[in-house]
Amino acid sequence: MQTRLDHFDLHFALGEYDFHISNIVLERFERSIPRHSHSRNSYEIHYIPFGRGNAVISGMSYDIVPNTLFITGPFVEHSQVPDSKDPMCEYCIYLKTGHSTAPCHSSCEKSLAEIFRNTPFWFGQDNQDIHTLMKQLFFELEHRYTGYMVQAQILLKQLIIKLVRNYEGTAISSSPVEAPSLIDNKYLIIEECFLYEYRTLTLDGLASRLGLGIRQTERLLKIHYGRTFLQKKTEARMSAASILLQNPNLSITQIAEDTGYSCIEHFSASFRRYYGLSATSYRKRLVCAP
Repeated sequence: MQTRLDHFDLHFALGEYDFHISNIVLERFERSIPRHSHSRNSYEIHYIPFGRGNAVISGMSYDIVPNTLFITGPFVEHSQVPDSKDPMCEYCIYLKTGHSTAPCHSSCEKSLAEIFRNTPFWFGQDNQDIHTLMKQLFFELEHRYTGYMVQAQILLKQLIIKLVRNYEGTAISSSPVEAPSLIDNKYLIIEECFLYEYRTLTLDGLASRLGLGIRQTERLLKIHYGRTFLQKKTEARMSAASILLQNPNLSITQIAEDTGYSCIEHFSASFRRYYGLSATSYRKRLVCAP
């Protein structure tokens, strides 16, 4: 089950920054999300109202339970694995920040924007009733009644406030440097391609999807992700392989096929080169791990 809201140009100013929202998703995970990260000035807000699972963030493992909230900012690597018996349901908001051209005279707004931007990672339990806010946001964007965009902007500003209050441990009360433009959506296209299409993705295909030339695409990847196309594709495949190896019912040959390799020999050589040991040895380590 997935509800994706991305057919809008939703943005708002807070302090000295513009916040541009490219994608809002509500999804019940029946699949694992391989390790990935986001580009400069990009943030992903994750809120899990129901279900359970596990997240590995910057090499650290975190248990996901109902009411988990976590934020992954620029270059923060993260992956997610749902509990097969109780898969997690997640609200996810992808946004990018940039300097605003409009003057701001509110020190309160400036402080909120700076705290958000300077917190590239946070993980914990929400204590600000973000679930209610997320449901309101989806209601506005799905029904599109009069003034829905203004209402959505207000709700998103409230979300930033609630995030900062979570960061600071405030109890609930009773009551990135580029101007945002259409190019911001290119980062989302890049990340989703490597996340979901790593088996078959080609440089030509990615360039076509972005509306760029091959050299422009390679330059974009190098500048904003620090990797070439081949490096990012290998990274995505190897991250997926590491998750698939946790399933003892899958053979190495099947994992090679599932990650897009034409033969097990090619997969095995790539895996050893990336992790420094064979896939079989890697699986044995997983079994022996406490």
